[in-house]
Amino acid sequence: MTVAEVAAPALELQSATKSYPGTPPVLALDGVSLAIEPGEMVGVVGPSGCGKSTMLHMMGTLDRPSSGKVLVDGLDTSELSERHLSAIRGRKLGFVFQRFFLLSGTSALENVAGGLLYLGVPPRERRERAAAALDRVGLGNRKSHIPSKMSGGERQRVAIARALVHDPSLILADEPTGNLDSRASASIIELFERLHAEGSTIVVVTHNDEIAAELPRIVRLLDGQVQSDERQTR
Repeated sequence: MTVAEVAAPALELQSATKSYPGTPPVLALDGVSLAIEPGEMVGVVGPSGCGKSTMLHMMGTLDRPSSGKVLVDGLDTSELSERHLSAIRGRKLGFVFQRFFLLSGTSALENVAGGLLYLGVPPRERRERAAAALDRVGLGNRKSHIPSKMSGGERQRVAIARALVHDPSLILADEPTGNLDSRASASIIELFERLHAEGSTIVVVTHNDEIAAELPRIVRLLDGQVQSDERQTR
């Protein structure tokens, strides 16, 4: 295989720094370099205030680094316009958040189909792809249910289906078990493990060491810097 044929990382941070104005300025991320290869599942773990959410926001092009670079599938996003960044988020990235962010009066199917709304996908195809995504996360029999009639674990599965529906290169999950009990948390991690086994590239940001211990690679942050980056053997 030639150098040109080697796949680029799904996501790469190159000496990424993020600071916020203040007296003194707040350095939230301090020269982080990290590469995530296609098909990897990575946990980013650390205490509150260590820079986890800042790093995830930069990974997801929701925020720009103060210095350094963020590359998605080999594309340097640092100098792209907001329109181009929005297109990258819509096509290459899938987001899962702690608070689900589902429309309360809308069915699971329509919540998931909404993930395709701005991609020019026709309505019938949106619904078909949403149904397939719900089947994939084990909610094929709950398509017509609204979030208020679902458990927390089921709502997070709907959110994961929405993140999957456009077949992203990378799934970014920010404290995805933070609002769940231990049983539901375990089921969500099992779901991520199954999706990973099917080929999905996944980053899970968590403060929970027990959750991180289930993941094949753990990146630990402290004070905005990578303290360790380890692959676990099973």
